[in-house]
Amino acid sequence: MTDSDLTAAILRGDHHVHSTFSDDARSSLRENLDAAAARGLERIRLTEHVRRDTPWVAEFVRAARAESTEPGLTVLTGVEAKLLSVAGDIDAPDGLDGIDGLVLADHQFPGSDGPWSPSQTRERLASGLEAATALDMVIDASVLAMTSFDHTRRDLQLAHWFSILPKVGLDEDDLTDEHLERWAAAAADSGTIVEVNEKWACPGPRAVRAALAHGVRIVASTDSHVAEDVGRYESVGRILAEASA
Repeated sequence: MTDSDLTAAILRGDHHVHSTFSDDARSSLRENLDAAAARGLERIRLTEHVRRDTPWVAEFVRAARAESTEPGLTVLTGVEAKLLSVAGDIDAPDGLDGIDGLVLADHQFPGSDGPWSPSQTRERLASGLEAATALDMVIDASVLAMTSFDHTRRDLQLAHWFSILPKVGLDEDDLTDEHLERWAAAAADSGTIVEVNEKWACPGPRAVRAALAHGVRIVASTDSHVAEDVGRYESVGRILAEASA
């Protein structure tokens, strides 16, 4: 398969789509599925925000299974949970029966004593936390989360990875080649999926290139919160093209 064929195949999926089960989304499951079919997608992962105390996962699974789908459209389910700390622990509920994948997000900084908000992290960096140490913490947390996850029960998919960096005053370009090598190798060895996210335009070409070199499975996502955005890509196509160049 050529690089252009691979990119085209990746763009025929949307692996991170929110519905009204998530409190910040506006479209129903049905509207998202209809939009995916209209865009000619082959795969969609219906994905909802959860925390450890989220009570409605089983209801979401039943609702997703009850929806009819177009022939040729594979429908997967997912829950989006955040990485909590440098130890790699995850804010997800028990009992994810029927969920095909856990979509792990870096919404906050994985601190030594739990999640740090972007403002807390910037304060720590201003007060003496070295940028190199902070970047090590992000990679350490990523590796531990990937390698400690039970991949036999469901997929682990990294959502908009490294989106936390600009929020705390750092940049994905600050990651060294060694950082990306460790991250990509852990994803490959564990079987973790890496999504390239349209909304946040990350991970960038260097990280995607490292992941592809290790044989990591790459998928595309819009992170859509409204059906009109399902399967509509600009940034993802550019990132994949640059990563393959």
